[in-house]
Amino acid sequence: MKNNVMAVGAIALVAGLVIGYLGLGNKTEVVEVEKVVQVEAQAETNPVNIRVQAVIGAKTDEVAMLKDFMADVTNLTDGEVTFEVLPAGAVVGVKETLDAVDKGLVEGGFAWTHYWSGKHPAAMLFGSPVAGAGVGIDNIAFLSWFQYAGGKELYDRLWDEMGMNVKGFMLQPVGPEALGWFKEPIESMEDFRKYRFRTPPGIPGQTYKDIGVASVAMGGGDILPALEKGTIDAAEWCCPKPDSVFGFQKVLKHYYLQGLHQVVVNADLYINKDVYNSLTDHQKKAFEVAANASLSKSMSNRIYENGKALKDLTENHGVILHDTPADYFPAYMNAAKASLEKNAAENEFFAEVWQSQRDFAAVAVPFWAGSQASNAALGKAFADSVK
Repeated sequence: MKNNVMAVGAIALVAGLVIGYLGLGNKTEVVEVEKVVQVEAQAETNPVNIRVQAVIGAKTDEVAMLKDFMADVTNLTDGEVTFEVLPAGAVVGVKETLDAVDKGLVEGGFAWTHYWSGKHPAAMLFGSPVAGAGVGIDNIAFLSWFQYAGGKELYDRLWDEMGMNVKGFMLQPVGPEALGWFKEPIESMEDFRKYRFRTPPGIPGQTYKDIGVASVAMGGGDILPALEKGTIDAAEWCCPKPDSVFGFQKVLKHYYLQGLHQVVVNADLYINKDVYNSLTDHQKKAFEVAANASLSKSMSNRIYENGKALKDLTENHGVILHDTPADYFPAYMNAAKASLEKNAAENEFFAEVWQSQRDFAAVAVPFWAGSQASNAALGKAFADSVK
């Protein structure tokens, strides 16, 4: 934001008010001022360019939405804050992205916060609270907790708990994610356990191991090559649109939408805190406003884009849509609850965040679940009519 330079403004004011009274002996004569110099107050600017390394490729939907957020910030700051998106691995490896932001090797990073569960287990509760934090929180309810029930304040504390010199902005809520892609139909957990299955890192992936699934954590860019080589033979990534961009339909044809491992998933922007602190108050407000807008726009985008992609997958690529086996849900839910309880017992901040989510859920989820049940029934009735 442009701030007036007060000293220059004061000089201009004095120059404009000079009437030209000069004392000459005992006489005072009015001297006509033929020219009055008008000095326009000059404006200060605080130009900042922020390089953001993503953990995924530059052509993904997530990066497209990230660029939309960046454009909002640039416009709100009259062009003072600009950005450059760097693809995965441009400066450091994917796993070193947050450390690079912390050390100032790059000014910003873009990833899913559960990627950093190795630095602090509570990262999962913000990036992808396993099985809806065990208390039925979906992606919309999560935003209610984050924005109005203390979640954002806890999120801001997370980086200090990690020891990271970082300011985070939650941008892109997604969910629920699909269970995943398989070579053959699975009718039970017994069938599921036959596959080497790509999962997210951290607690969601560990929970699969706890129920006997051969869980293999790997970055997004490694999944399709691993499927093609046979290193893994089943996988999950996200939802129909991102999955189709990755090309899973080229090697796997059996798709299961209902999963519990990432009912909520949030992609975030990380800014080096020294860089963030150098911003003006107006620039900081621009980040806040644009981030809040991104939360809404991302969800709206996902609904329509995933709908179009699912239609294309099933009609044009031979993908067969299945319902997830019923015995998956209690198995995964029980294992997730045990994992959450274990982490809460071992880490004080994890316990504080999870308790906040449980307190929120006790109030909000009964209402929201009831409302969503009618919405789901309404939607299913229409979906069945167009099959």
